[in-house]
Amino acid sequence: MIGVKGWCPGAHRPMMSGDGLVVRVRPRLARLDRAQALGLAALAQRFGSGVIDLTSRANLQIRGVAEADHEVLLQELARLHLLDADASLERRRNVLVTPFWQRGDLTERLTRALLGALPALPELPAKVSFAVDTGAAPLLGGASADVRFERGSSGLILRADGAARGRPVTEQDAIPALLEMARWFDANRSDSARRMRAVLGQARLPQAWQAEPPCAAGPPPEPGPHAAGMVIGAAFGQFDAAELARLLGESEAPAIRVTPWRMLMLEDVADVPAGPFITAPGDPLLGVDACPGAPFCASASVETRPLARKLAARLARDAAGPGGLHVSGCAKGCARARPAARTLVGRDGRFDLVENGCAGDPPNRTGLSPEDLVTGAI
Repeated sequence: MIGVKGWCPGAHRPMMSGDGLVVRVRPRLARLDRAQALGLAALAQRFGSGVIDLTSRANLQIRGVAEADHEVLLQELARLHLLDADASLERRRNVLVTPFWQRGDLTERLTRALLGALPALPELPAKVSFAVDTGAAPLLGGASADVRFERGSSGLILRADGAARGRPVTEQDAIPALLEMARWFDANRSDSARRMRAVLGQARLPQAWQAEPPCAAGPPPEPGPHAAGMVIGAAFGQFDAAELARLLGESEAPAIRVTPWRMLMLEDVADVPAGPFITAPGDPLLGVDACPGAPFCASASVETRPLARKLAARLARDAAGPGGLHVSGCAKGCARARPAARTLVGRDGRFDLVENGCAGDPPNRTGLSPEDLVTGAI
């Protein structure tokens, strides 16, 4: 039986997959300095399969870790200052940060204040998260977060996810306001409503918390040069640790920033050598979602990414727009929670097609083979 877990893997609490344990690392401020990034790449090769996942929550995951190596891996992550000693605190540190912050700016200050306030939070469901999206224009609207710091027309606002408007706050009262909203959420959640959007369907926010809309969202970043460095993409949010180490060596980047868009940014780098990372805007692979599939996930009965690569150029940038194709190994749909124009769902070695929906929705067509799909069945 396929079931969606109510938690995401962490470092202290990894998740078993078809290729071993998945150990998640949550970079503080979405940043790893050069030593941390090289160290993480080395650990992925030493203790894992050498593959690193880049998640939609701007986390990094080491795959293929043996259970016997888990404790030693934790010790090494701690030496790199990539792990909280307190497992409870590490689990709470679900803080998504717009990656283009600059030293000393509002985003950095608020994020550090929020990290310091995590012990004061009530005990919340494991997937509850926070976004600090206080650049000139919000960028993280499509990323999963329950409580958001953003900019409104008059300044800083605190907005519950799913609400059209937020609560104006100052930098000084921002964290107390966030704690107040977290306590409100905790008091109003239920077993069937464990995320903010669901809670808003059954409870009314205080009127004062719905006073001001956020500024209009900015365009999502693309691979290529950026004011703060070079943005590079990773197909399906996965890359080889050895390739990351090679790139860091050749580019001499002092640090990397992690994004929720399957992209990394190399700080203070203007160009990168040719390689497996995506460096040009408009690459169709960035518009396709695909989970690891079989044999890497026990829930999957089909290979996903080879098929997704074949279909990407033809479907990812058609009239449905970017993100129009989702290839899922099973009905859980771990790679994409939002609807897609076309979702292919593995079932008993073949695929079902869901149009304009999610992996768990009723299919429009069933029993398609990979050959059917490549030759134009969709």
